[in-house]
Amino acid sequence: MKPRSSGDTPGQVPFNPNFPNPMQPPGIPNIPQPNPETGNPGAPGGPKRVMGQAKGTLENIKEMGTPTIPDTVKSNIHCVTIVGQIEGHIMLPAQNKTTKYEHIIPQLVGIEQDDSVEGVLLVLNTVGGDVEAGLAIAEVVATMTKPTVTLVLGGGHSIGVPIAVSGRHSFIAPTASMTIHPIRLNGLVIGVPQTYDYLDKMQDRVIRFVTEHSKVTEEKFRELMFKTGELARDIGTVVIGKDAVESGLIDEVGGIGQAMCKLKQLIEEQKERCPLQ
Repeated sequence: MKPRSSGDTPGQVPFNPNFPNPMQPPGIPNIPQPNPETGNPGAPGGPKRVMGQAKGTLENIKEMGTPTIPDTVKSNIHCVTIVGQIEGHIMLPAQNKTTKYEHIIPQLVGIEQDDSVEGVLLVLNTVGGDVEAGLAIAEVVATMTKPTVTLVLGGGHSIGVPIAVSGRHSFIAPTASMTIHPIRLNGLVIGVPQTYDYLDKMQDRVIRFVTEHSKVTEEKFRELMFKTGELARDIGTVVIGKDAVESGLIDEVGGIGQAMCKLKQLIEEQKERCPLQ
């Protein structure tokens, strides 16, 4: 007689899927019964087999709104995005979409040191923000030894203008816009001559940078900056796509395809000038 295991109870027959089912009608093939311990997926009465999604699919749908995300392609071009409001020394509220200069500047420094990166594409859709933070980012981009191309999508307003012109070649989408206006201060302002002198010097820094890194003249840029009648309760100008190119601010109207082609061209030209790089 077969000894019973510790889990068997008196009178219980060990499970055998090939054992004839006494309740099965004659003439009908025997249907395997589910194992009471492990179950029999697919058999009547057993647990149903669930065909699950690929690992990470639910997370992709939740975070990105799509079941699949293209795999990261190893490329010699690095893309940097400047979106929302450029955050300076004061942290903005949590509901604001921001670009932090303490994130972008170390990233650009790392790109400059990385030999596997041969070109940089800056994509802008910003409303502007802190003047000194924006100028700091623009200065880093302008002084990089690697080819840089900027692309304005949506908007490159206010202090986003210097960043937009900081690359070796700049593009703007046909429907994108750029707002050019004088420097403004938020919060308490002390109405003394020294405050206005400070604003003038800061404004001159922006004007000097833009005119040195684009084809616009200082007279034309000041005209756009102090023009009245285009902005409600303010002075300044909004230029859109082709207008930005005609004024000399941006080099060319185009999108992501044109920007990538130009950047690859600049990379090849630099390789011809410096074969060892």
